[in-house]
Amino acid sequence: MNRTALVTGASSGIGLATAVALAARGYRVLGTSRDPRSLPAERRADGVEYLALDLSSEESIEALADRLAGVDILVNNAGESQSGPFEELPADALRRLFQVNVLGPVRLSQLALPGMRERGYGRVVMVGSMLASFPLSYRSSYVATKAALKGFSNGARHELSPFGIWLTTVEPGSINTGISERRTRYIAPDSPHRRDFETMLAALDRNERAGVAAERVAGVIVKAIEAARPRPRYAVGSNAPFAFALRRVLPAALTEKAVHRRHDLTR
Repeated sequence: MNRTALVTGASSGIGLATAVALAARGYRVLGTSRDPRSLPAERRADGVEYLALDLSSEESIEALADRLAGVDILVNNAGESQSGPFEELPADALRRLFQVNVLGPVRLSQLALPGMRERGYGRVVMVGSMLASFPLSYRSSYVATKAALKGFSNGARHELSPFGIWLTTVEPGSINTGISERRTRYIAPDSPHRRDFETMLAALDRNERAGVAAERVAGVIVKAIEAARPRPRYAVGSNAPFAFALRRVLPAALTEKAVHRRHDLTR
């Protein structure tokens, strides 16, 4: 296998599982972590070269320009999971979230695309979320970033497919990766939303603990990479085929109610 893949956030969860899966299939794999030197052995995939990347830093992103020029496959997986009532989200937290979840992956893709175009082959996988298709209360900022990422992918794939480059979005549902422990949360001490917010978070954590393994998502990412003509979207977890089928036939109001009931919200 002469293809080189770069997977962001390759030290845990979906990113680590994807790096392991690609390396096992013979790809040359580069994985990123904010601080590769501090990674313990259990968070390193065999056969993966780890690079430093902080998506909140434009300087850190630009430092990878030379390596990205030789990348055939880019998996934009790293990101932040954020929760909070819409009216209470701090402006600086929103700016950071969009930098990490949207602007950072977009810039990485821009840096990789010229080399892909010259070689006549490329795959860019945006790891989104089913919440971009099934929005949830108190997750508006996270939903917005994943919807934006999907929008970039859906639009740009038409520009780049004539050059042999395909962009696609993989939308995981509830995945058991421990991300609930790293989720950022913003809520005012006297927030009128506190009861529903905490109810939603408890249900979200419960659903994620019962979610599918990261390895299953990695398998879908590999499937998208190796497809001759990747689809615009792949979804996995949370009974994705059934959920999307119902959305096509149910009124929007009923779909919204179903999503919120799954998270113990009745309004």
